[in-house]
Amino acid sequence: MSTEKVYLNGKIVEAAEATVPVTDSSYLYGIGLFETMRAVGGKVFGLREHLARLNKSAEALTIFNSYSDEQIEKAISQLLVTNELTEARLRLSISNGPVQTDGTALTNLLITAATFAPYPDEYYDKGVRVILTDFRQNSQDPFSGHKTTCYGPRLTALKNAHEKLAAEALWFTTENALAEGSISNVFLVKDGTLYTPPVNTPVLPGIARKTVIDIAEELDINCYENPLRIDDLLGADEIFLTNVIMEVLPVVAVEAHTVGEGNPGEITKKIAQQYKEILKQG
Repeated sequence: MSTEKVYLNGKIVEAAEATVPVTDSSYLYGIGLFETMRAVGGKVFGLREHLARLNKSAEALTIFNSYSDEQIEKAISQLLVTNELTEARLRLSISNGPVQTDGTALTNLLITAATFAPYPDEYYDKGVRVILTDFRQNSQDPFSGHKTTCYGPRLTALKNAHEKLAAEALWFTTENALAEGSISNVFLVKDGTLYTPPVNTPVLPGIARKTVIDIAEELDINCYENPLRIDDLLGADEIFLTNVIMEVLPVVAVEAHTVGEGNPGEITKKIAQQYKEILKQG
């Protein structure tokens, strides 16, 4: 990490000195949650939404969170000031610490903040290529739809994409429904209408995803959360990806298939511009 200091369990400490017990549930079993967040002008975009998603997942997966939203908000603010950052990429990680003799768990909360590094301008000007991973998302997996620290398969698929000179790997479910990218949500445009897989596919309820759906409503662009298949993907006029770091990233090729005319589409560009305006507004 490029951060100088981190927030760990109630204190801001030097990153090199931050430690958690080797008996932590995330280290031993991959049972933990994280949120990747974006600070703009010293404020975290969609912070309340991030924390609401974190709390919902913690309840669903029985991960104990002893910190209130207000405590976390204060910790993030303190960390940004300490590291003298206003434009930042933050990561919040939470897990059950070592289980006590009475069966209870202690929360481990780690927050890091690094200088924000955007994707290359070329990605947005020319669009990117994605591949289709052979890995499958299982709707019966209790971790599906949650941002957990059990992230190995996602990073492996993303690594495979990068090795093939692609920016992202798209996942399908075991039922062959289009799901999401390894680190992103996916949107299709067909005949002027926007489509994205529904949350119960399952997919991660992305903060940027929700923002784009709201933008579509503001711009009078019809947007439907519908089950989608490979034919929908390959038949799309435009495709784009979203997360809070990449914002709205146009896709111009799926494997060897060219999307539309091979350039970022007009609806994608319109939504991307509006997304930037919302970021500026805080």
